[in-house]
Amino acid sequence: MRKVRFTINVLAVVVFTLAFASLAQAQATRTWISGVGDDVNPCSRTAPCKTFAGAISKTAAGGEIDTLDPGGFGAVTITKSITIDGSASNGSILSAQTNGIIINIAPADVSKTVRIRGISINGAGTGINGIKVIAAAKVSIEDTVIDGNTASGISVEANAAQAQVFILNTTIRNNATGINNTSGAEVVLSGASVVHNTTGISAPKGGVVSFKNNVIYGNKKDGDAASPMDQK
Repeated sequence: MRKVRFTINVLAVVVFTLAFASLAQAQATRTWISGVGDDVNPCSRTAPCKTFAGAISKTAAGGEIDTLDPGGFGAVTITKSITIDGSASNGSILSAQTNGIIINIAPADVSKTVRIRGISINGAGTGINGIKVIAAAKVSIEDTVIDGNTASGISVEANAAQAQVFILNTTIRNNATGINNTSGAEVVLSGASVVHNTTGISAPKGGVVSFKNNVIYGNKKDGDAASPMDQK
């Protein structure tokens, strides 16, 4: 009887190990999504998924999700290092009454980087935040358009002084606040346009905002700061 139980336990361990290995192997370094895809697919180039949320569970940490064609690919929560790239095909997120992208990587060690590239995030006038950074070490937002949110285009809440958010060639418009840094994180803008928001840039609680070669225009109030803002 003991031998039978031992054999069953060994078999259970083997089955669990193989299942875990299979799951890990199923996560690809690069995945694909399409407006005519399906989230039951493996997110391969020939069998793409339909949403960012559907693809992220099938993408390995440090990997990349790419869009194949124009489309609205849904809000997503990011909990690992990853790149989301819609630059080749006008990838977009319609985020009415919700947050477009939430970034929440814990622990936020320096090896984990999130890159958002070439995405249009449309809150349609009722969205909450275009991009909400709760916890992360490094976030890079490039060539992106964020529009129409009732809170912020980009809200940086990462409670870590070492957190860095880099915003490049990005347009942030028609939000209650364009960029709101309520944390100790460092936010750096380069070539960004922060326009037609109620408040352009806010850093009320120790956040640092540095910017160079940007357009800050048409906001009812361009800045609100109790902490350093460095214009170069």
